[in-house]
This record gives sequence, C-alpha cells and structure tokens, in this order.
Amino acid sequence: MDLIKPGISLDFVGKMKYAIIFSAVLIIICIGSVIFRGGLNLGIDFAGGTIVQVKFQKDISADEIRDALQETVLENSIIQQFGTNEFLIRTAEMLHDQELLNANVQKPLSTAFNEDYEIRRVEVVGSKVGMDFQRKAIFAVIVSWLAMLIYIAWRFEFRYGLGGIIAIIHDVIIIIGAVSILKIEFTISILAALFFVIGFSINDTIVVLDRIRENVKLHARKKLADLINLSINQTLSRTILTSLTVFLTVLSLYFFGGPVIHDLSVALLVGVVIGTYSSIFIACTIVLFFENVQKKGR
Repeated sequence: MDLIKPGISLDFVGKMKYAIIFSAVLIIICIGSVIFRGGLNLGIDFAGGTIVQVKFQKDISADEIRDALQETVLENSIIQQFGTNEFLIRTAEMLHDQELLNANVQKPLSTAFNEDYEIRRVEVVGSKVGMDFQRKAIFAVIVSWLAMLIYIAWRFEFRYGLGGIIAIIHDVIIIIGAVSILKIEFTISILAALFFVIGFSINDTIVVLDRIRENVKLHARKKLADLINLSINQTLSRTILTSLTVFLTVLSLYFFGGPVIHDLSVALLVGVVIGTYSSIFIACTIVLFFENVQKKGR
C-alpha cells in the first residue's frame, strides 16, 4: 500500500536547518522545564513512599478526603482522582504495616465516610529501593544507546550509527521534557514508554539510513545531500504508514484505555511523533554533517 505516489521528490535536506533550529528550541524548553521544576515528578517506584487506591460508593471530592486526613501523617499527601469516585493517595511516608495503615487511612476515612469505601491497592517502596531503581533505569537507557551505536556502526558505518543514536537521545530528551511540562508522574510505565520509543525510533531510522547506504553504492557520483533526499522520499510511504498505524493505536488507548494508562499513552503519542520526525530530520542531518566534516578534514 502506497500513501505517497512513486517518484515524489520533496526537498527534506533544504528544510533541515529549520528542523535543527526547531529541535534546539524544543530541547532547551524541555531541559529548562526539568530544571525549573527541580527535577521530574518521580513516582514511588523511583522516589519511594506509599500509594493507596481508594474506591468510594458515592460522590466524594479530593478536598473532602484531604480534610479527613488532616490529623494524620498523610495530611500533605497528593490526592488524585482516578476514575469515577476512585482516588490515589500518594505520600512519602512508609505505611509498611497494617497498624500504620489503619491509623492513618482506614480509621480517618471510616470516621468521615462511614464504611462507604474500599481500599483496592496499597503499594510501599522504600527510599533506598527507589534510588536503586533510578540508577538502574539511567544505566539501562545509556547501555541501550551504546549497544545500538556499536551494532549500527559495525553493521553499516560509524556516521550512520552516530546519526541514529543522536536521534534517539533527541527523542528521549523531548519525551522527558513533555512529561515534565505536562506534570506527568515519572513511573515504571513512563520508563517502559521510553524504551518503546527508543526501539520504534531506531527501527524507523535504520530503514531510512539503510536506503541511503544502498543509494550511495548505486549512485556513487551523486552528492550525498541528493541521495538523502532520494532515500527519504523512497521510504516516505512506509514511514508514514507505520507511524500512522502506531499513532492511531496509541490514540485509541488514550481515549478508551482508562485512567490507568492515560499517562503512558501521552508519552507514547509524543514519542511516536517525535521519533518519526527525528528519523528524517535529525539522523539524516547528522549523517550529512559528518560527511561534510570529513571532507573538510581531507
């Protein structure tokens, strides 16, 4: 199935300088947001603490729950609505035994709302465990970058590997920035979205870079800029079809998947769009830049 007619010749290389400016501004905004907010809004998976999911049988507001918890260690907790009459209570406190849970959650809620509620989930993560998760998550992302750089550089050429990895780093920074700007809690689910986007983006990037490599062999006398344009146009139909299919699937999850996967869906939507964009305008730009630097050095 071809969404784009064969023989199309769009000038992507001519727009790359504008794309670089756009990406630079976007990255500055994303990094600035993380710095301005004092870091990411880490979930208990990474920061440690307790999360309690409570379902009420009648209409209750977050303010009413907060009032009920005023005289407990949860008075400064974050209370977030989670579906119909369902709330998540997040706190840095460790409610690691039933006695603490009874004193700080069940007793005050029973006093305020009788027995018209149900505690559906309690998760407790220690601060040391959370820090360990942070280190392992950062390590895993960096190792994935290095592994892909080594493989692509070995399988193709170093310039292609460099272009692919810089495109992925670009994607990760922007997704993290979007999470910060939208005040989304950074949890294991968001980390999973990052790894999904890394895989999606590098797959799409390799398709484009491999076509460039093939065209370089077939048309050795042509300029690399022209071959990059040719290659992007040749793979454009495949890129749009693949990305659009994934985007519409994730969009369905966003609207119909419920609040449990809402934040995950947002991160994936941003990732699919920015991953497709970087495959064309970031990875290919780095390949062309690397080629120009090599020529000047000769």
